[in-house]
Amino acid sequence: MEIAHPAVRTSGFARGAPRAVTVGVDGARVVFLRSTGPHDPADSLWVFDTGTGEERRIADPTVLLAGPAALAATAPAAIRAGSITHYATDPAARIAVFTLAGRLFRADLANGDVVEVPTVGTIVDARPDPTGSRIAYVCDNDADRTDDATGTTAGGDPGKLRVIHDDGTDVLLAGEDSGITWALPDPAATDFGRDRGYWWSPDGQTILTARVDHSRLPRWQYADPTYPQRSAPDEPYPVCGGPVAEVTLHLLDLNGGWVDVHWDRETYPYLVSVDWSDGGPLITVLRRMQQHGLVLSIDPRTGETQVHAELADPRWVEPIPGTPSYLSDGRVLVGGELAHDGYDARCLFADGTLLTPAALYVRRVVGRLPGRQTSPDLLIEASDGEPSEQHLFRVRTAAGSGGLDAARITTSPGWHVATVGGDVLVVGSATLDQHGTRWTISRGDDELGVLRSLSAVPSATPRPALQRVTDRRLPAGVLYPQTHVDGRRLPVLLDVHGGPGRQQVRAERAGWLARQWWADAGFAVVTVDNRGTPGIAPSFEKVVHRRLADVLLADQVDALTALAEKHPDLDLDQVVARGTGFGGWLAALAVLRRPDVFRAAVARGPITDWGLLRAAYAERYLGAPEEGGEIYPHHSLVELAGEPVTGSDEVRPLLLVHRLTDDVVPVAHTLRLSAALLATGRPHAVLPLAADADQDTVALRQAELAFLRQSLGSTD
Repeated sequence: MEIAHPAVRTSGFARGAPRAVTVGVDGARVVFLRSTGPHDPADSLWVFDTGTGEERRIADPTVLLAGPAALAATAPAAIRAGSITHYATDPAARIAVFTLAGRLFRADLANGDVVEVPTVGTIVDARPDPTGSRIAYVCDNDADRTDDATGTTAGGDPGKLRVIHDDGTDVLLAGEDSGITWALPDPAATDFGRDRGYWWSPDGQTILTARVDHSRLPRWQYADPTYPQRSAPDEPYPVCGGPVAEVTLHLLDLNGGWVDVHWDRETYPYLVSVDWSDGGPLITVLRRMQQHGLVLSIDPRTGETQVHAELADPRWVEPIPGTPSYLSDGRVLVGGELAHDGYDARCLFADGTLLTPAALYVRRVVGRLPGRQTSPDLLIEASDGEPSEQHLFRVRTAAGSGGLDAARITTSPGWHVATVGGDVLVVGSATLDQHGTRWTISRGDDELGVLRSLSAVPSATPRPALQRVTDRRLPAGVLYPQTHVDGRRLPVLLDVHGGPGRQQVRAERAGWLARQWWADAGFAVVTVDNRGTPGIAPSFEKVVHRRLADVLLADQVDALTALAEKHPDLDLDQVVARGTGFGGWLAALAVLRRPDVFRAAVARGPITDWGLLRAAYAERYLGAPEEGGEIYPHHSLVELAGEPVTGSDEVRPLLLVHRLTDDVVPVAHTLRLSAALLATGRPHAVLPLAADADQDTVALRQAELAFLRQSLGSTD
């Protein structure tokens, strides 16, 4: 039990660990964020000098936000204890910009100078141009503030793009009235992994920016639970089956020039990715149902687009992060899937030519490795047969190189990530044998140093048994109490997520620490990556299309049965489930659909009705509501809870945990589910959390544990 307290105080042992690691293109500096220790929540900006091997703290948020004593004394605690949550650099990592409490700061990473840069309004996204001389930023505040450059006041309405020149002049580049945002991600962007809405040209003279028209979207209304409530009033929401935001792209030069980008936006409304390198801008766009997409190049002079590749899948298209992009020889790198001629793989192509072998499951393109000048090798993150592990591979790109060539760089079993700049490679390795992620910096065969971790070391050492089960070879893990004695039967806690794009069974220790707490509380903790999760093959992922509920729940139940044959100490007469978000939906689904298997469940912020989710997310997996017949009701917990109960063996207790300001699944929907459960006499409880409550406090874990023990008839 001792693991709980330090885990909560140290944010899951993450505080004090390096993160957000970047390398400049010349390899001279490695930039990263890290707090000063396991109990410090405020991340500072640091630099590792590859020439000297020394670390330097560049920006301390406590110092930067201190200001006058009176201000520091009256400022909200959240501002006084501010943290640098993210930063942006120029390609050479000479300059970094970041925000603190809505204020903009610029750091010279070579000499360590940090200055506050006056802005108009409070900002949400700032990025230096590739030359490091200008800063673009987006206003996201209705409050007026004096513009130091002009001496006037200007409103910082949401979504206005401004540029600060090297002489301090602050110029509005694009902005409109309410309902239109510039340079911010549209509501669907998060479902495609895109977190930005503008991109600098390589010469720093032009910005490619998104303009988003939200006027067609329904607005959030507090008294109307028809649409999901969000974290701010009057916010547009692209509800499933309804209209989506209108996204356009525009090329704005710093001298006032304006060029519209042209593509068939009615047919391809979703902007998935944007890349602007020396070859020019490349974008990926998708149809509404995401079964067909285009990779387009943009002519910066005219805004006209040219098709470089088509992406198609009868289920949904899943682009590979880091693509598309130009290779040094001018070919376009595209990530896609092969599902014919014996292939079932996620692969990379250069102008249609296959670059990666079929056995490799490509997860992300990291960048280019030093070496060949005409066609540098690519560095990618991928899996090659073992989905619980991710490794780094060198992929040859030279045309006519005589076959597919992907050489594995990392050797130890685990989960490896990387970033690269110039001739410097930084590898982050997480394994089951070590705590946290070890960041190693190297140049060729020479190790230059290791980024220090100042995080706490947990007392527990989880040792999960990872294996593949059933004829579907589902990845699974079983974790016992640290003091477990063979032959002692244990109740089973199924720790579920199961959602597309998310893996739970990974060969890294961090993911098993919280599960060890539950194991030490007296459970055998089981985790299963059902079909629909990544890492194996496209067919494994996409078989869930339009039938998530049936496939996922069947896989979880079948995996439990198969694991019990290998682990006789698992008591399948005492199985409970616990999950959050998507996993909360699956946990609740388990007790409602399979009360013969599951005795109780804890559902944290579950998806109660798929018809109320964002269109891009829900329609990708379930299709259009108006065309799906009973598909959406079949996946609705509210509909399922409302079905009549014919016998006491059909009901199992369910605990619904919900934060009062959850911006994904509103509390009104949880209460609607509760009302449906109450109407049919299904036992349940609702545990609301205060808006500022930590979802992983010891008290909350203990409350969930007490509920599960009571449901199993145990007081131990």
